Order: sequence, then C-alpha cells, then structure tokens
Amino acid sequence: MHPRRTVIGGAAIAASSTVLTSVIVHADEAAPHRPPSGELPSAHDITEVLNRVADHWIGARPDPGDNKWANATFFSGLMALHALTYDPRYLRYARGWAEKHHYGLNAGSVTRHADNQCAGQAYLDLHAIDPDEEKIAAIESCLRWMTYDDRPGKDDDWWWVDALHMAMPPFARLSVLREDPRYAEKLYRLYQHTKRTEGGPGLYDRATGLWCRDRRFLPGHRLSLSGVPVFWSRGNGWAAAGHVKTLKALPPDAPHTGEYRDTLALLLRTVAQRQRPDGFWDVNLGDPERLSGPESSGTALFVYALAYAVRTGLVDRATYLPVAARAWNGLVGTAVRQDGFLGYVQGVGDRPESSGPVTGDSAAGFGVGAFLMAGTELAALARGVTVR
Repeated sequence: MHPRRTVIGGAAIAASSTVLTSVIVHADEAAPHRPPSGELPSAHDITEVLNRVADHWIGARPDPGDNKWANATFFSGLMALHALTYDPRYLRYARGWAEKHHYGLNAGSVTRHADNQCAGQAYLDLHAIDPDEEKIAAIESCLRWMTYDDRPGKDDDWWWVDALHMAMPPFARLSVLREDPRYAEKLYRLYQHTKRTEGGPGLYDRATGLWCRDRRFLPGHRLSLSGVPVFWSRGNGWAAAGHVKTLKALPPDAPHTGEYRDTLALLLRTVAQRQRPDGFWDVNLGDPERLSGPESSGTALFVYALAYAVRTGLVDRATYLPVAARAWNGLVGTAVRQDGFLGYVQGVGDRPESSGPVTGDSAAGFGVGAFLMAGTELAALARGVTVR
C-alpha cells in the first residue's frame, strides 16, 4: 500500500490509453445485461452465499497466511461471519491464524503504520469471545505507545485514506474496552489530520464527501485521463468502512460521533448517485468514462456501509436500501461463481489504474473480507438484528 512511482509523458499516456481500453472492453463484456434487482434477499439466502465464499477461500488455504493488512481484512470479515453464524469452523481458522502469529503485529508493537495495526481488529474480536489479555497485548502496547509514549503530539501518521479502515477501529475499541478516552481523542486527532490537514487542505472533499487516496491526488495535482479528479472507489470504501466500525465501537453519545455519522452519511449520498446500472461502482468514482466495469472490493465496502447506515437510520431506508440490494445482487450475480470463488477484485494498489485489468479471475483476501463484512451487515438488516 505504499505509493508507486508514476511515469508521466506522452508515450506513457498513449500506452495507458491502450491498457485502459482493454480493461473497459473486457469488463463491460462480462457485465450482466439485465440490471440486478433492488429487492433485499432473505437473511438465509445472503448467509448461504457468505458461507460458500468463505468456505472456498479457506478450503484453498490450509495455511492461513500472514498478519499484514490484506489478510487481516479477510479475518475481520471472517470474524463478522462467525458473529452471524456461530460456525465453529470459522472461529478455529481465525484462532489458528492468530496463534500462528502469537497475536502479534507485522513490524512489531512499536509500529506507527496503520496497515500493521489492522490485525488488531480480529485479535480484539477473538478476545471478546474468549477474554485473554495475551490476545490483545500487542495491539494495546502499540496504540498505547503512540498515545502516551512516542511523541504523543505527532498526529500525521495517517497520510493515506486506507488508514481510516486499518486503524480507526482498534483505537475506538481499545478506548471503550479500557474506559480510557485518550485513545478516542488520539484517534480523532489522527483523523482530523487526514481529513483537514494532510497535503494542505486534507484528503476530504467537503463538497462531495469523497476522499482522495493521498496528497498526490488532491485537486490540481493529478487528473484521470479524462481530465477529471481521481476518487478511487476502494479508497472511499476504506473510509466508509472505517467510519462504520468506529461508530459500532463507540457509545452513541461519545465525543465526535456526530461528525463521524455526518461524514459517513454525505459520502454514502454521493456514492449512491454514482452507482452503475449493474449494481457495482467503477474504480474511479469521478470518471465513469475510463476503467468502466465491475469491481468487487470497493462495491462490497459500500454495501457494508450502506447496510449499516440504513439499519441505524443514518440514511433513508426507502432511498438507500435498494442501492445496497442492487449492489449485493450485482456482486452475487456477476462476481461470485457457483463454487464460491469471488472475482472482479482489483488487486493491491493505490489508484484506479493499479493491478489492472480487473477480470472475473481477479481475487484477493481483502476483497473476500470486504464481501463477508458486507453480507453480514446486510443479513443483519434483513433479520432486524445487530452484528457488532
């Protein structure tokens, strides 16, 4: 998730245009011809698809993998699915992963990098099920180090929007678990830097509620090949999911929750207006003319946030439930194969053009995790229950 060097020039642009065209043709050819239904499936049907997708991913990976952000996002989704189904297989697999890494963080407990803190979300979930201080020792040590010991006034660590999903939730959850408001205040200062200060104006566009991925994509810095601003779908999905998980962790009357709710609501209102007819969102929310086609990870993260916002009354149910349902039905009808393989996931990157072309064979653990998060929240909406 580190920035990648981009070559700018006539030859590079011409070459990029060729690649972009091939992406558009491939993706559009695979898109369904009939728009998906805006009707919400039953919780049973949603859960059946979730089980199929989770089982396929796990079945192909007897080794649960590393504890970096991409895999940690999968396990966050898997733990959400366990909270919905109580299937012991999912809990065993998650425990095996955590124990393999001794509940530790990539780069150790003195890392300030949000990506490395993402694993703490699943560790906190495992601790909540079967309390054991060793399970959260590493994430707590890391966040306490940032909050109390290592330059506690340094609040510029979250220089890219993905960090909101990776690290906001652990700070919020630890603040509640330890009844220590300093973690929540540290979270807010880090958040405010990302939102209003990073790169000068901050990464947040107040007019639309969309987020730039990092300072390189601020207005006037870099445009798409169509000459419009770059608002990366998955980057905005990370922002949406980070807000949801933070709001789920904090008490409703906690400081700053009003701002988190308002920010999430505006983002979702804007996103809803940019949904594709097939239910997906393009990889660049600001440029439907380029890289147009199904993409599962950003779409799933938006479903997760929309389902939460509808369920909690943050947005109007009649208006936004069909948006979430169309997106889910599009994902299931286009991206999920009968055996549970989830495709159309844009690979690791930092912009819409990264890891292309996006095809039905494109898969990644964080995409599966996002899909599991989306489905569990949507199933909770269908059942009228709360999944935390």
